[in-house]
Amino acid sequence: MSQNTPLQDRARLANPVHLLALGFGSGLAPKAPGTFGTLAAIPIYLLIAGLPLAAYLLLTLIACVAGIWICGRAARDFGVHDHPAIVWDEIAGFLITMIAAPAGFVWLVLGFLLFRLFDILKPWPIGWLDRRVGGGTGIMIDDIVAGVFAALVLQAIAWLVGV
Repeated sequence: MSQNTPLQDRARLANPVHLLALGFGSGLAPKAPGTFGTLAAIPIYLLIAGLPLAAYLLLTLIACVAGIWICGRAARDFGVHDHPAIVWDEIAGFLITMIAAPAGFVWLVLGFLLFRLFDILKPWPIGWLDRRVGGGTGIMIDDIVAGVFAALVLQAIAWLVGV
């Protein structure tokens, strides 16, 4: 496929790799695809949140490791490194953010906002990694680290308020 053809002509939601990379279609949002990709992570989180911590961690690890291949493959198929429509990295990053998060709507929203804040602002080393690491690993690593930062802040807030 030519790199000049629109993504809509290259992305196929019937292709399982594209479906996952595009966050089940959420990455095709015309504005703020990363935010829509993070929103797509919420049902996944809700499905696995009640699992034992070890199972949640294993599924999150699988999402991250598989994401390296998924995002790298989609980027090659789309002809663009880290195309904004590729949002599997946001899904994995949000799952990291929510590791051992307190239950409840407020914590879900706070986790969402914290993850988006770190993902958008990209404080060091997130932005540094985003600029210097290529391939599927490069697509995933900044969101993984943003998820870790957001998780640490979320846990600190929970500790401060005594939850």
